Amino acid sequence: MTKRTIDYYTNIGLLSVERSVTNYRYYDQAMIERIHWIEAQKRHGKCLEEIHKLLSPSASVHEEIDVQEIRLQMRKLEKDVAMLMEQLDDNEKQKLKKKVSLESAALMQSLILILNN
Repeated sequence: MTKRTIDYYTNIGLLSVERSVTNYRYYDQAMIERIHWIEAQKRHGKCLEEIHKLLSPSASVHEEIDVQEIRLQMRKLEKDVAMLMEQLDDNEKQKLKKKVSLESAALMQSLILILNN
């Protein structure tokens, strides 16, 4: 991302910046993460106006959740887990199954049900 882009995002209110006594800009970790999030939203086709609405304090929780993105990430995770499980022998699979808590298993099942709807 270019300095010009960061300046533009700051000017339109997507980012906030702290300045030093000598007028250098300082972006904390939260702002760096926000930059990455903005870029991800742009890659998913959102315009800056939509992104600004998502970042506004008045945006509802439901507007902030990108269900489609969560579904895509969950499917990728399912594939990754399946690939890892294929690489384990039966003894390793049994050890892994014992380490997964009942709550984790229930959560995974719930997520799978949500994804299939």
